[in-house]
Amino acid sequence: MEHTTVIVVGLFVLALVSGMLGLGVAFAAVPFLGLFFADLVHQVQPLSLLLNGVTASFSAIGFARSKLVDWRHALPLATVTTLAAPLGAWAAQVIPQLIIWCLYFVAVLYLAYRLFQPARQGCGHPRLKLVLLLSVPIAIASGLLGVGPGFLLLPTMILLCYEPKHAAAITAVAVTPPSFSALVPHLATAHWDAPLTVSLLVAGAVGSFLGARITSRWLPGARLKQLFGVLIVLTTAYKILTLLR
Repeated sequence: MEHTTVIVVGLFVLALVSGMLGLGVAFAAVPFLGLFFADLVHQVQPLSLLLNGVTASFSAIGFARSKLVDWRHALPLATVTTLAAPLGAWAAQVIPQLIIWCLYFVAVLYLAYRLFQPARQGCGHPRLKLVLLLSVPIAIASGLLGVGPGFLLLPTMILLCYEPKHAAAITAVAVTPPSFSALVPHLATAHWDAPLTVSLLVAGAVGSFLGARITSRWLPGARLKQLFGVLIVLTTAYKILTLLR
């Protein structure tokens, strides 16, 4: 593909920034890959989910090396999201692509709004039980959209009194297995470009690991959240323009 270099470099940048937040790259990768692939359900979503699982896992490794992962919260959350995500992925096989894109754009607006909000001060103790309850519809929605649950899980955790860096670290762990479980319903119908897929996996893994290490060691979360919000809004806005042509 003549745009291979552009796709790989662009994915590396998105993985670097998403790795800083522990989100996995799929939420930004869906509109980005949608610029190059026409089929949302059979090309963009399977590739985005695979990339999301790999990038989230390397981001989790980066956060774990900095001892920011609270495993008592991360593991039960990962279990719930892993079981719920395939339900949305199966629904994506039968729901029209235009409806899925509309839902995706609504989710982008919500995420951008949350990313530009300041972190709450004096919030109290993290509310794990409520996060576990809310993670079920979040994981189903993420499976439908072909992204990992991190894009909604992270702002939800911050709202429910998790410190942003710890929330990012827990999210990285929690979104890794559901990315792969949501990929399962796509395997029978997915269309893969093997050389490009391998290149993107390498670029995503390196970018997400570096992003997690940068956040863990040097940079505050507020600016990073805003940067990620700007990136996904710009990419999604361009995708909207292409759909309207």
